[in-house]
Amino acid sequence: MIANYLTGLLKGDIRSLSRCISIVENESAGFEELLEKLPGANSTKIVGITGPPGAGKSTLVNELIQSLLKVGKKVAIIAVDPSSPFNMGALLGDRIRMSQHFNSPNVYIRSLASRGALGGLSPKIIEIAEVVKAAHFDYLFIETVGVGQSEVDIAGIADTSIVVLVPEAGDEIQTMKAGLMEIANIFVVNKSDRPTADTFVKNLRLLAHTKRSESWEIPVIKSIATRGVGIDAIIEAINKHQEALEQIPARKALLLTDKLYQLIQYRRMHDINKLELLNVVKEELEKGNFNLYKMVKSFVN
Repeated sequence: MIANYLTGLLKGDIRSLSRCISIVENESAGFEELLEKLPGANSTKIVGITGPPGAGKSTLVNELIQSLLKVGKKVAIIAVDPSSPFNMGALLGDRIRMSQHFNSPNVYIRSLASRGALGGLSPKIIEIAEVVKAAHFDYLFIETVGVGQSEVDIAGIADTSIVVLVPEAGDEIQTMKAGLMEIANIFVVNKSDRPTADTFVKNLRLLAHTKRSESWEIPVIKSIATRGVGIDAIIEAINKHQEALEQIPARKALLLTDKLYQLIQYRRMHDINKLELLNVVKEELEKGNFNLYKMVKSFVN
């Protein structure tokens, strides 16, 4: 059965893709075999879209899809939604906003629940991204839930990370140095028709300039997603950054190392259940003389 799904996946069959994602996300029988048989080489551009709530990330992605479709590109979108507090499922808000693309044969949209994961991403996002890449998309956009500076996890998954901001974030530029500032390959100032936009863009460019390297200086692009303004410039910046990446083998090795580290960490912690830990802690507290480090040793050894 896994072999049949894999064959369909490699042919770009959407039903097979959906089934393979479900198998991996739910860790159903054969999911490891499926992952191990995925092809290594792939030209899909993985683009992370992150930033604070209300920045217009979904509208921006929607416009990027439309522009890429016009030039014959095949696009996949993984929208990581906040988990429902009742059933841990995705709330599907982003899919509703992108509904106009549901019937396009060159667009695939999938919502994943973050399931409480820190960093704004689903814990299975790395594996799922690899499955999507195997279906021969030109671009894969990963949009995070918008929880702020903790979304730095996207930097270890996406080849190109776009941080979307709005002019009102001007007072927070200095605090971004320790968070989103460190992961941006491209800044997009959306809703740039607002009065404070020019000043914000100027300050952000000055800050971005201090982060430049020999191969890349972070561009700051003004956009008005609701009107399609700035979309072509964003796509051009994505393509330029991807070309720059190809010239830096060390950067690719670093990205793969980050992915490997996260996967190993997840697998090693897989049998640790926080609720069970709580029960163990309660039992030990009742016994008295609780020692945190002895508890750690009992689980690590």
